[in-house]
Amino acid sequence: MNGENMSPMLLGVLEAREALRGIMEETSLSRNAFLSDRYDADIYLKREDLTPVRSYKIRGAFNFFRKAIRDYDSSSLSFVCASAGNHAQGFAFACSHFEKNGVIFMPVTTPQQKIMKTGSFGGDYIEVRLIGDTFDECYAAAHDYAADKDAKMVPPFDHADIIEGQATVGLEILNEQMGIPIDLMIVPVGGGGLSAGLVQVFAEKSPLTEFIFVEPEGAPSLKDSLLAGERVNLKTINNFVDGAAVGKIGELNFTHLKDQSAGKVFLANEDSLCETIIEMLNVEGTVLEPAGALSIEALRHIPRDKISGKTVVCVTSGGNFDFERLPEVKERALKSAGLKKFFILRLPQRPGALRDFLDILGPHDDITRFEYLKKSARNFGSVLIGIESSSADEFQALLHRMDGLGFTYQDITHDENIANLIL
Repeated sequence: MNGENMSPMLLGVLEAREALRGIMEETSLSRNAFLSDRYDADIYLKREDLTPVRSYKIRGAFNFFRKAIRDYDSSSLSFVCASAGNHAQGFAFACSHFEKNGVIFMPVTTPQQKIMKTGSFGGDYIEVRLIGDTFDECYAAAHDYAADKDAKMVPPFDHADIIEGQATVGLEILNEQMGIPIDLMIVPVGGGGLSAGLVQVFAEKSPLTEFIFVEPEGAPSLKDSLLAGERVNLKTINNFVDGAAVGKIGELNFTHLKDQSAGKVFLANEDSLCETIIEMLNVEGTVLEPAGALSIEALRHIPRDKISGKTVVCVTSGGNFDFERLPEVKERALKSAGLKKFFILRLPQRPGALRDFLDILGPHDDITRFEYLKKSARNFGSVLIGIESSSADEFQALLHRMDGLGFTYQDITHDENIANLIL
């Protein structure tokens, strides 16, 4: 590639991409026939879930290490980060590759599987320290360590070298893989490192490409910040999409994204996202973590005329799925599809009352949970009941029969406050 007419930003991304060739080839960009047929479009998946650490985070971490070692006295250089996820694994890989010592601060609650996986990438070059219950506590501890030991703090997303590394995703797509114009790029957003890098590359090399950014509904840090015109610190976040659940988008990242329209940010419902995860696993055999499925989930909700006949690229950002979460993901997918519901049923305390209820169940209705909660009155008791059926229409018929026979019940399927207490 001729760099004479390239901006300093693109030259930096090109240099990062060339350096990355030493540890990984470009991740695949391929047309997905299943999604393309469904949406009457050419849907391509940029498979960042297929990097050596199964996420794009390796790009930014590697680039940060490369430039730090180049610019500082590398003989005594050491590194530190805070992460319980993909950034930790990218960091560990870089420590091992460059043969530099690093310390990773993780919450005490981090699953052992994640600790072991991070250790397999870093080997003897890393040390994992468990501290606190939250990422914020780990992040503070990592900063303290960096100051005390004169170690280089490697942030997960809010740094120019991290953004530059993540931007190599865009350079691969445009320079090496896609020979036709891209109408729409769909990109997941957490802290904003990937999206900040991509918008810069596409602004120079494919300015007519439209972007849609996807955040979890329970962590809308970019959308809320765009609506407010400044970075917003979310008071609470839903951690289900742990790879993208960030309370405050990166400062430098927001400077590259602040001119985007809030209308371009789609918020993915966590339960609906589970449908996409299960579908991609069952139909395509593709394992995606919740954050990695965000861009595909957005396809289900974008107006059909916006994507029909278009060339669309979805970035699948990670595949580090903990299969211990599979039962929860399957149940949330069923709830989202209307195939499973939970009720608190007020059942009369008399012989035959339960039989009366069972008799109104349809041939495709299956009781998956039955738990007597308490005797709420002299003649009635409360029962937690979970029912799974073959279609949402079956539930409509069941509710009609329950109403007709005078059963008193409360649908708590989507009531987070009650569900978190008793389910």
